[in-house]
Amino acid sequence: MGTRPGARRAPARTHATGAASTALRPVLESPRRPARVLAAFPSCVYLEVRTELEPQVVAVLTGEAARLPNAMVVTGPVPRVAVGDDASAGDGSIEIGGLSLRARRWWDPAPPLGPADPPRLARALLLLTGLCEASLRRPALEGNGAAGVLAAGCAEARLLRCVTAAEQLIGLGPGLTPSGDDMLAGLLVALRHLGTAAGVERAVWLADWLAAAVTFDARGRTTPISATLLHCAARGQTSGEVLAVLRGLAGRQPLEPALARLLGLGHTSGADLAWGLRAGLAAVVGLAEQARGTGGIAGAGRPGGTIAKVGAGGR
Repeated sequence: MGTRPGARRAPARTHATGAASTALRPVLESPRRPARVLAAFPSCVYLEVRTELEPQVVAVLTGEAARLPNAMVVTGPVPRVAVGDDASAGDGSIEIGGLSLRARRWWDPAPPLGPADPPRLARALLLLTGLCEASLRRPALEGNGAAGVLAAGCAEARLLRCVTAAEQLIGLGPGLTPSGDDMLAGLLVALRHLGTAAGVERAVWLADWLAAAVTFDARGRTTPISATLLHCAARGQTSGEVLAVLRGLAGRQPLEPALARLLGLGHTSGADLAWGLRAGLAAVVGLAEQARGTGGIAGAGRPGGTIAKVGAGGR
């Protein structure tokens, strides 16, 4: 049957597959919901899916982009779309521009590290501190008072102090992912993954409470993209670049090249994430030493030691 004169033809749709984070399962396996394009770059498109639950932003990436924990990675180019364009997600696919994407395989954004004893982590803390001190890439909020209070509070597992400082950092700084949020994300995943690897239950306990505080009102206090990444970090889900540094700290792979790749992300995002990892690692080491009743390794858990340097920006 022919098309009526003057009627518009439906645009042809291209079907493709990608590798999706398991963090996207809830949105992809739910009934289809409308979405809109939040930001579009040559190697990445961000979609905000309309949901009344936690903020949900889906990143459609090429292999050249940082592998975010909320991403589907495609082999070809991302669609050419503009901010505000309509899209949708659910019923097993993402519809964006003229492209229909389905997950062909899945990857885990929060794989377990395996065991890592506290003395190994203490040595890794000294190495990480030295590498960060030598880097020209600095955190955007270096020397910020709330950041220093947060790092010191984590080292002592002083929950009220930590939560108060963390709330001051949410949404602080410019960009799609403000620096304060990147710091908090790095801290949350370090406490959870390294605390679990070293058997430091107090660090995991602290991660649970901080995660609840940070995500409570994230949607209203920061950007949608950053709020989604904070929710991911609260569950221990993070980017491939951060996971590589965590594996380096646990002795699973060389640390220096992994840290160099992380520090190279964005204008300051990589350095901000590294600050959070460093603060979280210092807290795990310090809490492990407190549990053993020792005086500490290299002053990592004491005022004036490594943790104090983290809080002060290392200068």
